[in-house]
Amino acid sequence: MKKHIKIATIGGGSSYTPELMEGFIKRYNELPISEIWLVDIEEGKEKLEIVGKLSQRMWDATPYNVKVFTTLDRKEALKDADFVTTQFRVGLLDARIKDERIPLLHGMLGQETNGAGGMFKAFRTIPVIKEIIEDMKVLCPHAWLINFTNPSGIITEAVIKHFGWKKCIGLCNVPVISMKDEPENIGKQTEELNYKFAGLNHFHWHKVYDKNGKEVTDELIKHINDKKGGTPGNIHQAEFPLELLHSINLLPCGYHRYYYMEKEMLEHSLEEFKKGGTRAEQMKEVEASLFEIYKNPDLSKKPEELQKRGGVYYSDAACECISAIYNDKGIQMVASTQNNGSITCLDEDSIVEVTSTISSKGAEPIAWGDMDSFEKGWLQVMKAMEECTINAALSGDYGMALQAFTINPLVKNGVKANQVLDELLVAHEKYLPQFKEKINELKLQGVGSKDHVVMELMKNNK
Repeated sequence: MKKHIKIATIGGGSSYTPELMEGFIKRYNELPISEIWLVDIEEGKEKLEIVGKLSQRMWDATPYNVKVFTTLDRKEALKDADFVTTQFRVGLLDARIKDERIPLLHGMLGQETNGAGGMFKAFRTIPVIKEIIEDMKVLCPHAWLINFTNPSGIITEAVIKHFGWKKCIGLCNVPVISMKDEPENIGKQTEELNYKFAGLNHFHWHKVYDKNGKEVTDELIKHINDKKGGTPGNIHQAEFPLELLHSINLLPCGYHRYYYMEKEMLEHSLEEFKKGGTRAEQMKEVEASLFEIYKNPDLSKKPEELQKRGGVYYSDAACECISAIYNDKGIQMVASTQNNGSITCLDEDSIVEVTSTISSKGAEPIAWGDMDSFEKGWLQVMKAMEECTINAALSGDYGMALQAFTINPLVKNGVKANQVLDELLVAHEKYLPQFKEKINELKLQGVGSKDHVVMELMKNNK
């Protein structure tokens, strides 16, 4: 077993990096890291330097001799890496603002990983992750890729199914939040319960059992609308219809609110938008304040303020996953991995998010079996949307992008779907080279040149 582990983190200038450092520090005795490379792009250079210095201070406050390197050279970071983690955002938060604002201006949901915004995040990210995999094949051909770049399931499917990098696991914090928050509602601790998850990233369900094998799912459903019912803090807590949940006897994830109560969630998003902008704009303010805190030369631990960011627990899950692979632990975690028959209504090579056994072999999905008609129908539609999104991102085919938009339940079809697609293409031109021909055509038609969308964006980005 290798005694000196090299970690490379793509998107190392992220505000989440201190949590990643904390996770590695907690596990140093089982995960003997010698060097961590944080890599970012030129636009993220200042943040990379700030978070890199904080990361080194965090290690210097321990007895462990670990060196943190920062670089803008991805190849330098990847060379001989044992594990690569990805936590980057193509276009930074300004791109997310466009993903959310443009649909909302048309009365359509604007959300980071769902609907039109989620698909565009994938369009921008998939070409970049392809370049990363090409580098890894040369520079660290035996490394594991632990992905928590969103939309995590879609990106993980592109990596494994389309780019052929089998040593990849996708992670999400949503199942972790459920397992941390739900138990106390029935007077239990997390370790007193057994959880079983199945579905897709940001679209899974779960069942829960006590240590005697008795199912307690129905008891937990009664509390799902409570403040600590397991919903991430970044999702408006519209009340789930309990009769529906009791009928299917499954606990949905927080993101199901966008689909089960679409009208109420959209109305809330539009109301917030009218009052003062988008979630992305709020997060930009939170992130700016975090980096001011990170600059403090006396700070040598993860600040409590990081909990305000929506992705809390992502990084700690990544550290546990890496340790489980390195130490061949054989523990259970919820991961995005190849289906291999675990959910019978989806293809064998589809990427699903399921409870899996994590060991030196990676993530081996635990069989869920057949889904009933309600869940099966939703899953097949959502998987088809994911597949269309990946194909559009790889090909730059406008018709395929329109297919993805048309089948997505959160995109209003007809003229507005085309308008939102066109305006987002032009708005993200810099990050969508695969759509260059279509974007040039749209610009000649005047899309994005004088319309209200660009005026709104210019006004709000001054």
